[in-house]
Amino acid sequence: MNPTIKDVAKCANVSIATVSRIVNGLPGYSEDTKKKVQEAIDALGYQPNAIARGLINKRTQTIGVLFPEVSGMLSSEVLEGVENAAHDGGFSVIVCNTTSSGKRTVKYLRLLQEKRVDGIIFASEDVKEEYYKIFQEMKVPVVLVSTASSNYDLPFVRVNDFEGAFQATEHLIKKGHKQIGMIGGSKNDPIAGVPRMKGFKGALQKHSLAFSEDHITTNEGYRFQNGKESLPVLLKKLPNMTALFAASDEMAIGAMSAAHQLGIKVPEELSIIGYDNLKIAEMCYPALTTVSQPLKDMGQTAGEILVKLIKGEEKEAKSRYMPFTIVERQSVCDLRDK
Repeated sequence: MNPTIKDVAKCANVSIATVSRIVNGLPGYSEDTKKKVQEAIDALGYQPNAIARGLINKRTQTIGVLFPEVSGMLSSEVLEGVENAAHDGGFSVIVCNTTSSGKRTVKYLRLLQEKRVDGIIFASEDVKEEYYKIFQEMKVPVVLVSTASSNYDLPFVRVNDFEGAFQATEHLIKKGHKQIGMIGGSKNDPIAGVPRMKGFKGALQKHSLAFSEDHITTNEGYRFQNGKESLPVLLKKLPNMTALFAASDEMAIGAMSAAHQLGIKVPEELSIIGYDNLKIAEMCYPALTTVSQPLKDMGQTAGEILVKLIKGEEKEAKSRYMPFTIVERQSVCDLRDK
C-alpha cells in the first residue's frame, strides 16, 4: 500500500494537520518540525495527492508555457531553464506549440484556462489583443520570455536585441570589415526582426559606413533554410561583401552551407557572425562566432519570477534585460592582419 498522510504524521510524531500545512506550503510550524516531516516523507516515499492539495491551496501546481516552435533549438534551451525553476518551486509544466499561429495560440490559451493553470510563460511571440484578453480572464500571473510587449504591462525576461545586433555588427567593423550584409528576420516581427535590423543599421551609420536596403535580406523565419536561401540573394546585391551578420545561429549556419556550395571560403573570403549561441554553434565548421544569449538562464529567471508571483512572495515583478556577450570562434577573420 502507498503511504498516507497519516503514516507521515505518525512517523514524524506530529499531527496530520501539521503535515498538511507543510505539504501545502502554509505557515504555522517551526523549521525543525518541517525538517522532521520532510525526512518522514522521504523515508516513506509519500506522494501528496495533487487534487486534494489543489482543493486546499486553490492551485493546480501547473504552469502553462507557450512557444511558437517547440522543436527549435532556442526553445529547448529556454524550456530547460523554465522546467528547472518550476520543479524547484513544486510545479509541473504544460508545454504548448503554437507555431506562431494566432488561432492555435488562442486554442491553447483556452485549454490552459480549462486546466486552471496557476500561471503562464509566453515566449518569443508578440502579445496580441486577443491573447491579453484571455490573460485577464484567467486572472493568473503571466511572464514573457525572449519577447516583450509595447502595448501591455507584462513583465519580461529578454536580451536587448538592438544592442546585441549593434555589437555584433560593430565586432565585424572592428575587425576591418566595411562591406557588411545582414540576413534578417521579418519587418513585421517587432520582437527580434525589427530591433536586430535597427541595431545592424545603427552600427554601420555610427561608423559612417554605407547602408541601403540592399544590405539586408528579410525572411519570415530564422531557420537554417532561410539563411541558406538568403546568402545567394544577398551576394547578388552586395558582390563585394566581406562579412555577414545573421539574425540567428541557424541562419548563420545555413549561410555557411550556401557559401560552401558556392565555393566561398569562411572566414577567409566571407566572415559570418550569428546570434543566440546555440549548442550547434560550436559543433559546425568553422565554429561560429556569435552573440550569446543566456537562454537557459532566461528561462530559469522567468520561471522563478512566475513561481514567486503565484505563491504571493512578490506582488509585482520587474522586467529584466539579461546580459549578452560576443563569443569569438573561427568564423570571423581580421582584415587588419592582411
